[in-house]
Amino acid sequence: MDKEILLVVDVVSNEKGIDKEIIFQAIEAALATATRKRHGGEIDARIAINRETGAYETFRRWQVIDETQVPEEVEEPGEPGEEVLVYEHPERQITLAEAQQKDPTLKHGDFIEEPMESVDFGRIGAQTAKQVIVQKVREAERAQVVAAYTDRVGSLVTGVVKRVERGNVYLDLGSNAEAIILREEMIPREAVRPGDRLRGYLREVSAEQRGPQLFVSRVAPQFLIELFKLEVPEVGQGLIEILGAARDPGLRAKIAVKSNDPRIDPVGACVGMRGSRVQTVSTELSGERVDIILWDENSAQFVINAMSPAEVSSIVVDEDTHTMDIAVSEEQLSQAIGRAGQNVRLASQLTGWELNIMDESQAEEKSEAEARELQILFKEQLDVDEEIAAILVQEGFSTIEEIVYVPKSELLEVEEFGEEIVDELRGRARDVLLTQAIINEEKIGDKEPAQDLLEMEGMDRELAYQLASRDILSMEDLAEQAVDDIMEVEGMDEERAGNLIMTARAPWFAEEAQD
Repeated sequence: MDKEILLVVDVVSNEKGIDKEIIFQAIEAALATATRKRHGGEIDARIAINRETGAYETFRRWQVIDETQVPEEVEEPGEPGEEVLVYEHPERQITLAEAQQKDPTLKHGDFIEEPMESVDFGRIGAQTAKQVIVQKVREAERAQVVAAYTDRVGSLVTGVVKRVERGNVYLDLGSNAEAIILREEMIPREAVRPGDRLRGYLREVSAEQRGPQLFVSRVAPQFLIELFKLEVPEVGQGLIEILGAARDPGLRAKIAVKSNDPRIDPVGACVGMRGSRVQTVSTELSGERVDIILWDENSAQFVINAMSPAEVSSIVVDEDTHTMDIAVSEEQLSQAIGRAGQNVRLASQLTGWELNIMDESQAEEKSEAEARELQILFKEQLDVDEEIAAILVQEGFSTIEEIVYVPKSELLEVEEFGEEIVDELRGRARDVLLTQAIINEEKIGDKEPAQDLLEMEGMDRELAYQLASRDILSMEDLAEQAVDDIMEVEGMDEERAGNLIMTARAPWFAEEAQD
C-alpha cells in the first residue's frame, strides 16, 4: 500500500507536470479528510507521509487554548486575517492547563498530538481523494501559469483555438496554459475556428482561483505596436521608435514613428520592400489598413502628417482648449473626415488633439467672425477706432493681457504704431485689467474664507475667496458640495473639483474609521 502512494504521486506528477510535494500534500489532505469522517467529522487529524518509502502515520491533534486570553463570547470577528481562538470545540481543542500537564512548554495556539490508527489508503473514499487531489493539482497548475506569464504582460502570445463560446475565443498556449479573448477584444467579423493558430496581446494575468487567468486582446493599439516590433528589426534595435497607435479594429489604423538615426527613413522601414512589412501586419489584423505617420515635435505638423492622405490647407491651434481647426479644400473634405469620421477620429486619438475639420470657405468665415469679435472687443474695451483694433487683430493679438505683457519692442515693430500710440495702448489695457480685478473683488465682497479652507491641500488664496463669494467658507461647507456645485468657479475643471471635495471630506472618513 505504501508503494501505491508513491505510484500515484509519480503518475500524477508526470502527467500534469506538477511538483511531487504538492501531490504528497494533496494525498495527506485526502487521508486527513477520510480520518475525520470515520470519527464523526469532529476531531482534527494530521497525516505525515514519508517521501522516500510512502509509509504514513496518523495523528489526532488538539489546539491549545488559554482561556484567560480569549473572551467568553466573541460578538465580532477580529481584524482581517486575524484568527480569534476560543475554547468551544473540546473534540479538537484542549485548555492550556490540561496541555501543560503533558508538556509544560506548550503555549496558547500550539498543537498537541497523539498517534492514532491510520485509514487504509486503498479504502478511503475514492471520490473524496479524487476531489482533493484534483483541486490541489488545479491550484498548482494555476500558480504555474501565473508565475510563467506575469512577466509577459504587454507582449505577444500565440496559441491554438480550443473552442469558441458566445463569441469568446479560448486559446491553448501549451503547458496547461489557457487564455481567453473576450468577444469585445476580438476584431469584428473575424472568422475563427477551432484549430486555428491565433496571436494576441497579453493585457492581464489574473491570480483568481476561479475563471480565466490570461486575458488577451486583438483590438488593443498595443497589439499593433507589438506586431510592428516583430516585423521591423530597426524598432527592436532602438533605431526607430513607435510613439503611438490608434485603431478602428479590422478597418483602419494609424501609427506614429520616429527615427533615432538620421540615415533611416522610419516610414519606409515600417512599410518594407514593396510594402511587405506593413502587408504582413495588415494580414494578421484581418486586412486592417495601416497608415504610417511621421512623428513631429511640432504639434501642428504632427497633426498635418496624421491627417494623411488628406492635404491640409491651413491649421489654427488653440492651446487653451487643446483644439485645432483644420481647413482642407472642398474636394478633400470627405477624405479628410473619412467614412463615418474615421480618418479625423484616428488622427485625433493618435495626436491627442481635438480636431475640427472644415473646408476653406468655412475656415475663412470662422476666422473672419472671430476677427470681427476681437475687433469689437478691442474697440470697446480700449476705446480705440476701428483701424487700430483691426491692426491689433491682424498682428495676432487675441487678449487684453497680451497687449500689457508682451515686450514693448514687439508692439513698436508694428509699422503703424509709434512709441506714443504703444504707451497709450498699454496704459489703457492696464486700466481695463485693473477695472476687471476691482469688479471681481467686489463680487467676492466682505466674505472671508476660514483658515482651514485657506490651508487645505490643493487650495490657493484666489480660489478660496471665489468659493467664499458663493458662501463656501470652510472645509465643512466644501465637503457638503457636489462637483456640479462648484464647476462655475472660474478656471475649475471636473477633476480638480472632485479632488478638492474629497480632500474636504477626509476628516469625515477619519471620524468614521475611528468610530
